Amino acid sequence: MIWDWSFTLEILPVLAHAAIVSVEATLIGFVLAATLGLVLAVVRIAVPWTGWTISVLVELIRSTPLLIQIFFIYFVFPKFGLVLDAFTAGVLAIGIHYAAYCSEVYRAGFDNIHRGQWEASIALNLSAWTTFRDIIIPQAIPPIVPALGNYLVALFKETPLLSAIAVMELMQTAKIIGSDTFRYTEPITLVGLFFLAMSLVSAALIRALERLLNRRTMR
Repeated sequence: MIWDWSFTLEILPVLAHAAIVSVEATLIGFVLAATLGLVLAVVRIAVPWTGWTISVLVELIRSTPLLIQIFFIYFVFPKFGLVLDAFTAGVLAIGIHYAAYCSEVYRAGFDNIHRGQWEASIALNLSAWTTFRDIIIPQAIPPIVPALGNYLVALFKETPLLSAIAVMELMQTAKIIGSDTFRYTEPITLVGLFFLAMSLVSAALIRALERLLNRRTMR
């Protein structure tokens, strides 16, 4: 029998519980990535002497595999006294990894703001914080929502890497079910369908958010 529906219904609650872990890792990781990426982009522009350091850091993170970064945080950080549980270490690695990509997206958004906006802020003697908070960021965010959304979906599809440090997310749970029952078709297929469904839903929500922000900007 290629597909067993009774077995499928039996494992579905277990996979659903594991899916919550994957979704939690995605949401926490993306909030970290979006926030840290914004901080890096703002500091890079507001404090020019940090530009070279941040550029090197961003390229270092983007140019090394995420799996190595997960291993480094989980296995190497304890050597320096920072011991993290598997879930925290994995989410931290994902967040930092995608923060490097998000920072470049933010920087591109800031670069698209007309130079006159920056010059007017200087002429009005506005602080750098006020300039970014009230003038630059509100204009820069709407156009880059699709790019940030793409990284949200990509980050979600990277969560199976957490299984490498024994986080009981969706893929790890499916592998355990398969090894215990010698049936891999049902759990792996269900995992694939879940990732497909969540990616499509995320893409639809991102498009809706983009339209909403565009309407507000036009007003």
